[in-house]
Order: sequence, then structure tokens, then C-alpha cells
Amino acid sequence: MTTTSVIQWGLWVLLLWPQHLAGSTPLDCRDDQGNLSRCTSISQEKLLDRVIHHAELIYRVSEELSSLFEELFIPFPFRLQSNQAAYSCITKALPIPSSKSEVQQISDKWLLHSVLMLVQSWTEPLIYLQMTMERYDHAPDMLLNKTKWVSEKLSSLEQGVVVLIKKMLDEDTLATGYSEQGVVQNEVQPEVLESVLRDYTQLSCFKKDAHKMETFLKLLKCRQTDKYNCA
Repeated sequence: MTTTSVIQWGLWVLLLWPQHLAGSTPLDCRDDQGNLSRCTSISQEKLLDRVIHHAELIYRVSEELSSLFEELFIPFPFRLQSNQAAYSCITKALPIPSSKSEVQQISDKWLLHSVLMLVQSWTEPLIYLQMTMERYDHAPDMLLNKTKWVSEKLSSLEQGVVVLIKKMLDEDTLATGYSEQGVVQNEVQPEVLESVLRDYTQLSCFKKDAHKMETFLKLLKCRQTDKYNCA
């Protein structure tokens, strides 16, 4: 894609950006004291719907963010190398089901806790990624704004999932212990291309995990309504 095409594509997305998020349902569970009381008064069904909608938006924007970053910064030959073992995903070690059969077999409890683990594991890496992108030369505001938006909405999603766990399972959340695992701050600055490829891999990994969050939540919703016909 030529530079002109990239700019035209970027402007098109930017024009649609406010409309793209206009229909989003707020998911701010915390009150002025920092408690999660705002979502506790919502019915379990409506809260699950809002959480699913939030996860859908996060996944959709993560796709756009990854594509935009790729078009702007990744030379074509390196796009095929983005999933090499040298750049493994930070959530690889999490006890998250990967195959369709494994997902179908886990309980509602572990569907919710799997989503929570994924969310908490990405909280700090996304903040760090946002900081590194701010140091890029000629990084468009659209890229930085999308990264910031995803980071903020992930925090809201975590709030909603925590309240869902309390509502559906009548229990406190499990401590995952994985929230700091993915943040690697090297003393020596890597080469520019290596740094860009690392950030690109982070975005690609987050996109995959955002899709998992959405899938797990939709499966949970299906089980609430049609337990025996959820594929």
C-alpha cells in the first residue's frame, strides 16, 4: 500500500471513529469512592450484555489498531515473521483453554475467571505500550488515541467482570498473579526495528486475546439461554 493510500485509509477511519463508538454502552462500575456499586444494581442479564458489548468493541478496535500499526510501521517482509517464537505472547503461560473442545468443557466459573486473567494480564502491558508509542517519530494521534482508548476500556471491562463474578458465582475474585508478568523494561534500548516488531507482536497477541475474551463471554451468555446448543 502506498503512503497516499495509508493516509487516505487513516482519514477514513478517523472520520468514522466517533460514530464507531457512539453506540457503546458505558461500563463504569466505580462510584466516587472507588467502589463497584454502580453495576451491582443492574440485573445480571443486562450486566452480561453490557460486558459482552464492551468486549466486542475492544476486540474490534484492537483489530483496527493492529492493522493501522502494521500499515504504518511494519515492512511487508517482516509481517510474516510476527508470530515467530522469539516474540511469544505474554499470556502464553496462563491456564487458559486454547482448543474449541477445551473451551466447551470448562465451567461457567472458569470462563469468567479466564476472561479476568486475560484482562488483568494486559492492563500494565497496554499502559507500557502506550508509553512506547508516544516516543515514535511521526506517530499519528489516531494511533495513540486508539491505544489509550483500549487501555481505558479494558479497565472498565475488568470492573464489569468482577461484578459479574460476584453476581453469578457469589464469590470474590481469584487473584491471578499474572498482571505484571508481561511488562519487560530493558535497561538497554533495543534497535528500532526490534522495538517496533516487539510492539507489533504485542498488538497482535492482544488482538487474539481480546477475541478470546469476547468468545468466552458469548459462550457464557449462550449457556444462560440455551445450554445444550452452544457451539
